[in-house]
Amino acid sequence: MTTTTLAVLVPLLPFLGAAAGLLLGRTAPGFVRPLAVLPPLAALASAALVAVRQGGGPAVNAHTELTPTGSVPVDLALHIDGFAALVAILVAFVATCVQIYSTGYLRDDPRYPSYAALVSLFTSAMLLVVYSGDLIVLLVGWEVMGICSYFLVGHYWETPEARAASLKAFLVTKLGDVPFLIGLFALATDAGSFRITRVLGTVANGGLHHPTLVALLLLAGVAGKSAQFPLHTWLPDAMAGPTPVSALIHAATMVAAGVYFVARLLPVFEASGAAMLVLAVMAAVTMTGSGLAALAQDDIKRVLAYSTIGQLGYMTGALAVGDRGAAVFHLLSHGAFKALLFLAAGVVIHAAGTNSLAAMSRMRGLRERVPDAYWTMTVALLALAAIPPFSGFFSKESVLGAAEHAAHGTTAHVPGAAGWFVLVAGLVTAVLTAAYATRLWLLAFHGQGAEAPDHGRQPLTMTVVLWVLAVPSLAFGGLAYRALPGWFDGTSLTPTLLTSILGTGLAVVGALLTYGVWQRTTRSLVSTPLGAVAAHPEGDAGLVEAEAIASHTPAYGDIAYAPDPADPGRALLGPLHRHAAVGFHLDAVYTALFVRPVLAAASLVRFLDREVVDTYVGAAGALPRLLGAAVRRAQTGNVQTYVSALLAGIVVLAVAVVLVATGA
Repeated sequence: MTTTTLAVLVPLLPFLGAAAGLLLGRTAPGFVRPLAVLPPLAALASAALVAVRQGGGPAVNAHTELTPTGSVPVDLALHIDGFAALVAILVAFVATCVQIYSTGYLRDDPRYPSYAALVSLFTSAMLLVVYSGDLIVLLVGWEVMGICSYFLVGHYWETPEARAASLKAFLVTKLGDVPFLIGLFALATDAGSFRITRVLGTVANGGLHHPTLVALLLLAGVAGKSAQFPLHTWLPDAMAGPTPVSALIHAATMVAAGVYFVARLLPVFEASGAAMLVLAVMAAVTMTGSGLAALAQDDIKRVLAYSTIGQLGYMTGALAVGDRGAAVFHLLSHGAFKALLFLAAGVVIHAAGTNSLAAMSRMRGLRERVPDAYWTMTVALLALAAIPPFSGFFSKESVLGAAEHAAHGTTAHVPGAAGWFVLVAGLVTAVLTAAYATRLWLLAFHGQGAEAPDHGRQPLTMTVVLWVLAVPSLAFGGLAYRALPGWFDGTSLTPTLLTSILGTGLAVVGALLTYGVWQRTTRSLVSTPLGAVAAHPEGDAGLVEAEAIASHTPAYGDIAYAPDPADPGRALLGPLHRHAAVGFHLDAVYTALFVRPVLAAASLVRFLDREVVDTYVGAAGALPRLLGAAVRRAQTGNVQTYVSALLAGIVVLAVAVVLVATGA
């Protein structure tokens, strides 16, 4: 079988699995789970074979004209370089793990067949984005992912949080997709083709007429899809969906698509120094802001959501300093440990019966209830905090090293200011990342209070997946550092000595500072008694995930989700905590700038429609009715009345003629 045929099978197999799962979900439910697991597993094997044959060498290209357009052609094209080969393996690997995990996690969910089919379709769409060599075909996968995310985030549509989150995710990402689409057409107009190879050739020859405008339009779509400032607000709310969906979105699909797109078309952005500077500022604000927000979140999944936003900021920061090798390296590393973090969090949520870290901090011995989740989550948190030798250390320090080179002005096409923005923000975020990772670990697994509930062992399909994902979280960084540099444009993935010392040292300082604050406050902790009732001051924090309720009755159903006095996040942030907990009020700003004006405009249109337009329409119908009624009254059937009216008319005409003649 040729490499091209294998590459076509990679996105096709999950698509066929999704179609078969939807068709057989009701008539043959016994086939649903095999159809959910086997197609992505076969896609993973095919993607691995494609990667072996591609070998990090010249890109594999193939194309055929999809349909004549009369102008710029649309081709069904493949463009598989080292980046695409590795990212496809990541997508298929994480999707397979999520599907296996979901067979146990949602084993009693009546909507599991549609869920599994949508996950497979989601996977197929992302794989299409990864392998596509044509921008229109890429756009198809891009938009299908948006539709799938709408349905998957809203899986628990009975809850208002899920309905609102799915709608918000769809609208915010579509807000970025409109300028993204315009940018694609502008790019294809200059290049005369939607083929990625021809677009890159046009850029190399200086054929772009408005590079800054095109790059900024494309960045709007990237910011929406990859949850970058200022279009990141949908991602924390998307935690209302099932935890395996969160793992898939955050680790391998949707948010990774924007970073991958910029990496694939990086020369387009490098053609404009202004665009690179905008990308650097966007990455810097995203990194630091998300780190502060993560320190203030009570919901364990929202902590991880803001963590994803920050790590995506590292990736876009690497792209802003012109090093797509470091960006994709961190994308791959992050995909493994972030999937592990979410899936382990799902186990913890099931065991505790709540998403709230404040509630977990009042449960003693939770780590003994879920030992697999405890140890694997510890590995993933160490990778997240970039502690050597875990995978996150190598990839994150590669980003910081690239920023250091750019700051010194040694990177072509990159303003030195962009390098400084990314470097300083990256070092600050290293402290914040270690701090919120340590805070999560302490509050979730070192609680003080009553004994944690015991709901038995988790299904084997869930725990095995955790250990499978722990392997790349521990070993992938060192493997890529030694064996895969040729796959990343041949660039060196070696962290620089300065950034390694600074990054690791700052991470250790952040972790130790958080631990010290927690230990000091724990000594004076006064436990809140069970059954106390108190309103949580931050609104949605502490909401119990729907599947946790479905699986068992939470042992702490009556507990007050009041702020935990031992929470080190409050002490570290001080007065900033209140603002960080609500994402620095960005949703409120959007409500004031966009939502309320749109609602006011809708109310005005409704008023004009009912009171003005309907009045004119009603009047247009009333006037003929009045005239008809008058004519109807004149139709009496009396001949004398008709003759009298005729004579009166003749008299009136005669008088009028006389008056006109006299006047003349």
